[in-house]
Amino acid sequence: MTIPVTAIFDIGKTNKKFFLFDENLQELYHDYSKFPSITDDDGFECDDLEALSRWIRETVDGILSSDQYQLKRLNFSTYGATLVHLDAEGKPATPLYNYLKPFPPALLEEFYSRYPQHDHNLTTASPSLGMLNAGLQLYWLKQNKPEIFKKIRYTLHFPQYLSYLFTGKRVSEPTSIGCHTKLWDYTRDTYHAWVQQEKLEHLFPEMVPTTKAFEIPMHGHTVAVGVGIHDSSSALAAYMMRTDEPFMLLSTGTWSITLNPFTTEQLTCQELDRDCLNYLTIQGKPVKASRLFLGHELDHHLLLLNEIYHKEAKYYKQVKPDETFLQKIRSGAIEPAFYPATIGNPTLVADVFTANRWQPDAYSSFEEAYHHVIWGLTHLQVASIKLAAGKSGVKKLYIDGGFIDNALFIALLRFYLPEYPLEISNMPLGSAQGAALVMQPDTMPIPLS
Repeated sequence: MTIPVTAIFDIGKTNKKFFLFDENLQELYHDYSKFPSITDDDGFECDDLEALSRWIRETVDGILSSDQYQLKRLNFSTYGATLVHLDAEGKPATPLYNYLKPFPPALLEEFYSRYPQHDHNLTTASPSLGMLNAGLQLYWLKQNKPEIFKKIRYTLHFPQYLSYLFTGKRVSEPTSIGCHTKLWDYTRDTYHAWVQQEKLEHLFPEMVPTTKAFEIPMHGHTVAVGVGIHDSSSALAAYMMRTDEPFMLLSTGTWSITLNPFTTEQLTCQELDRDCLNYLTIQGKPVKASRLFLGHELDHHLLLLNEIYHKEAKYYKQVKPDETFLQKIRSGAIEPAFYPATIGNPTLVADVFTANRWQPDAYSSFEEAYHHVIWGLTHLQVASIKLAAGKSGVKKLYIDGGFIDNALFIALLRFYLPEYPLEISNMPLGSAQGAALVMQPDTMPIPLS
């Protein structure tokens, strides 16, 4: 007897994950894969879209031909700020440009000369983030690569492209449009005027609900294929569909994002300057969010500390919180010395740290230096959480993702946020389960905590 399953591809920048869930959204199987990067037409590192697409197709074919599983639903969760541009034949017309690719400063200045930055940031509820503002990638192609731009007939957000591989349907959906793309006017609840003025609106297909699914025949039976969802919004959906109690979600990983769907405050310029922005829920409602490149910053310093103290890559996972060190923090007997190197967000960094006194080789051990790194990162995280909270009064805070296993980070968060009931989620598959849950919203899976 075959087991009915929902298949989810959860595509991160580092790990490409595949999950099978049963009808109660319990995990039955997972596979984590990594793919070698390639370079785009400018020589900048990017994901290999062809290899990724091939792996996804082959994985689905394997499930369809399995004697163990019956595939009923298929959906996709991916990182944001990434577009797939299709040519007249429906094939990718460009590489999968990396959102870390530098945006030409002169072109950005030109854009804001046409569309004043202050007003533009407020109406799109997004700070200026270069390629991370996915809409500006189209402007860059139009101005800097006109021959390539002329080939583009449709532009899909990354999750919707993976869905398109199986459905052939070109669609847009709220969570991908709303994640710091600078495409959406939050004051008018439609595409921003600049998209129309640059004659880009026709490239984006019809917007459909995130819960939309297409019934597609595969291997002799019908599979409901979802339209995909932005990963951070997917993680949030997994919580919002389970509780009406106001909460914030701290979703940790390469990016650490605090999401507050229970506020109606309009973003201020001061918040935007500190990488606060809006997302859209699956219902198309604004979510106040604050972002930190936290996992990326930690990875940078782990490489440095491993080299200095001659440790293996995963050695830090063996380090337990030093209670003596924590007691010194609580009593004010020591001062933080850490200073970030790659996290960006200079205004928030200036709020948290007064000077750069960081000397990673000045400690007696890896453990001591590592404690200072996590202490410093926690200071940044606390500031970011308070930005997302604003004046909303929301106190309940769920945390999921990679940092939930970092006992030192969690202990310091609890110390600095005593007013927040911090709940470590037992849903380590947040974004994957969210993508599954929007396919079967009446299912009540495992509790939140």
